[in-house]
Amino acid sequence: MIARHHLLALLAECTGDEIWSVDHCRQRRVPEAWITEFADALESGFDNDMETIYTDDGVVNQYHGVKDVDLAIRIAKELGIEIDTHNRQYYIRAHLVQTIKNAVEEL
Repeated sequence: MIARHHLLALLAECTGDEIWSVDHCRQRRVPEAWITEFADALESGFDNDMETIYTDDGVVNQYHGVKDVDLAIRIAKELGIEIDTHNRQYYIRAHLVQTIKNAVEEL
């Protein structure tokens, strides 16, 4: 079981638009099982800026990491918050993460 304060600290870092490197996840003490579950090789799309992956070194074609929106959803589950991720209003990842943060504040 993960301490509530640790879950809240992780959630506070989530924006919905970030991909955390595996090293960043480990530095933030994301459970190894979650890293294994969510880490993936992600590819940039270049049709629009929302699909492009940026790093400190610039644009990359591929990046191995964990989408922070996936972490936020998992954190919500750990906190007992049910989120309907199929709802159309959540097509914007940042909106979904903010909805989770708002639900946590209401607990």
